[in-house]
Amino acid sequence: ADVYRPAAVNQLQTLGKQLNIPVYSEPQGANPVNITVNGVAQARLGNNNVVILDTAGRLHIDEAMMQEVATIKSRLNPTETLLVVDAMTGQDAVRAASEFNEKVGVTGLIMTKMDGDSRGGAALSVREVTGVPIKFMGTGEKVDALEPFYPDRLASRILGMGDILTLVEKAQAEYDVDQAKAMEKKLRTATFDLEDFLNQLQQVKRLGPLEQILGMIPGMGQAMRQQQVEVREDDLKHIEAIIRSMTSMERHRPEVIDSSRRRRIAKGSGTTPQDVNALLQQFKQMQKMMKMFAGGGGPKGSKGKGKRRAIRNMNQWMQQ
Repeated sequence: ADVYRPAAVNQLQTLGKQLNIPVYSEPQGANPVNITVNGVAQARLGNNNVVILDTAGRLHIDEAMMQEVATIKSRLNPTETLLVVDAMTGQDAVRAASEFNEKVGVTGLIMTKMDGDSRGGAALSVREVTGVPIKFMGTGEKVDALEPFYPDRLASRILGMGDILTLVEKAQAEYDVDQAKAMEKKLRTATFDLEDFLNQLQQVKRLGPLEQILGMIPGMGQAMRQQQVEVREDDLKHIEAIIRSMTSMERHRPEVIDSSRRRRIAKGSGTTPQDVNALLQQFKQMQKMMKMFAGGGGPKGSKGKGKRRAIRNMNQWMQQ
């Protein structure tokens, strides 16, 4: 029912196709109230049990637009009336939410652009002023960046304590159990190769932006801020490009990569032979650590020392 913003209907139809959700719309110039009434009637005919009415964004000071959404609510009596609020606007978001709740009556809020921990203050203010629960929060532009809002988890992020529950849920949604067991066996038997490493990179990328994921690990976000560590997605892209430029044999047996192969891989990935060499060296270190874990740690009688040394080396590799 957003007839005001150019291409808004087309954008929603495209999104509907991506999610396999039918989108009802009417020709340009149609009345938004009529569109919503007709849309609900169409949903009943189609036996749809959930209907989302997407109305236009509006300023709380626009009386005509406020009256329009109030009319839609009175005509259709929706189960939920959710207001989408931009967390970046700070006190403006608080004022808008307060006036919308007063004039229209909302049952819940959706806070968008919550990918920065510092924006949690807006969520606290909006909740306090309106008395209305925050039901979802958006942390990015893609559909999988919308997640249920849990106050305790956001508080943990703000305090630098991470959000391990959300991280586990994201991982459970993306990781295949059989694949995880196979990977565990490879790690345990020290047969993990660059092909496996590439697969793991793909899995991590599906969880979301790397900086956001690391921020969910307790203490990691705070440590990164204190040490001014910048996490760049481009670094992952370079690693991925290098591995993809290798042949299947090179991925499974990186020890065969000589200087001429390095030059070819660098050329194919848009990097330098030095970049290729750095990745191979780091991966070699990681394989050594895995062998130490798989073999019990080292010479007879030094099992504990070997594992401690492996953990220390693993930490150094992860920092790199």
